[in-house]
Amino acid sequence: MTRRLTQQDIARMAGVSQTTVSLVLNNRAEGEARISSETRERVLSVIRETGYVADPVARRLAEGRNRILGVFTYEAVFPAGSADFYHPFLVGIEERAEDIGCDLLLFTSARASGERRRIFNQESRVRLADGCVLLGRTIDRDDLARLLAERIPFVSVGRRDDAGGPVPYVGADYPAAVRELVERAIRLGHRRLAYVGAGEGAESYADRLRGFTEGSRGVERLHLRAAGLDDLLDAGVTAAFVEESADGVALVRAAGERGVRVPGDLSILALGALTRPVRTDIDFAGFRIPRQEMGRRAVELLADVLEHGGTPQELLPCEPVEGATLAPVHGER
Repeated sequence: MTRRLTQQDIARMAGVSQTTVSLVLNNRAEGEARISSETRERVLSVIRETGYVADPVARRLAEGRNRILGVFTYEAVFPAGSADFYHPFLVGIEERAEDIGCDLLLFTSARASGERRRIFNQESRVRLADGCVLLGRTIDRDDLARLLAERIPFVSVGRRDDAGGPVPYVGADYPAAVRELVERAIRLGHRRLAYVGAGEGAESYADRLRGFTEGSRGVERLHLRAAGLDDLLDAGVTAAFVEESADGVALVRAAGERGVRVPGDLSILALGALTRPVRTDIDFAGFRIPRQEMGRRAVELLADVLEHGGTPQELLPCEPVEGATLAPVHGER
């Protein structure tokens, strides 16, 4: 791992004191100290050649914060259309940052060769910001561990497991939302339920499956990583809980082609919003993720971390959606 340059490194390469480097970076002189134009240019030349970026935490100690918050996304979400899954998060982040008088710096270029985006690489500029909001279905655990180890202020949008220590986050309370949805289906007479999706990998998937498992105790339940309409019908499933709403759209369309009634013959419940671009007007039973509020709250928590430190962790409730794809099973009407 490449060591981050420090002011001491710049001072050594420029042949000056660390105090001189600090004064040049802050564009000021202290007391009787005066820096010649030649010395200033020598320091600036080394800074340009090395690509050195001053640690904003250290700069805050000298003259206050930059009032710049970073947004790092592991998904390609810029620019975002109004129908994009991440758009409400970004709206909430922007609104709250504007409220508290901070600018946003969008980090979109930190991609390792041939790999997915990473926060840290040789050209990482995450320290340009006072702190950072992280967005993405999955976030690299090595990145999280390094952020914690180097005490870089950040807040994740979405619950994250420990990564060498507790991770600050604001997430959606998926276990409670899914559990409530399952219990609703059981009250309507459903006794053979299926969870369709990975149920692992991203914490949000694991949380959904946990809510399904907790809510379906006492009835028959299946976990199918992938399932077509025939798989569900052959298993006698009467209510399918679909991790990815786009898969629910595919099931509804397949049912229509086969003459299977939704929800008369098969109820299909969506565990969140569409994350893949699919055109549909299906009114799914399910819940609404508080995406805009999560974005706003992430900025509020980050501001609190910058001011007081700590590791805040919050889960926001999801709003139930009645929808039109859940009905009582035959004989329970």
